[in-house]
Amino acid sequence: MENDSELTATPMKFESVLQVNVPKGRDGKHKEIVTQLLADIAQLGPGTALKVRLSELPDTKENIRSALSRAARQARINLATSSNEEFLYVWKTDKDV
Repeated sequence: MENDSELTATPMKFESVLQVNVPKGRDGKHKEIVTQLLADIAQLGPGTALKVRLSELPDTKENIRSALSRAARQARINLATSSNEEFLYVWKTDKDV
């Protein structure tokens, strides 16, 4: 491996920034809807599901479902989903992550 002095001999191709200016979290394009869905899911009683009209989603149900799944897994919330032509249904499960 090259040492640091050999690496600094070539001009930088990419811009540098101070570490304090580097974003620490990921605010993806689905953050708002996923945050709202998770907040609503937290209020669900046993045996109930959210019923979300597909026309109210900011993206396809597949993309929202994927983003919701990632966020739920990170928050250690067990979810299940189903859908039809008009609605996305989401509910909590007892299954371990």
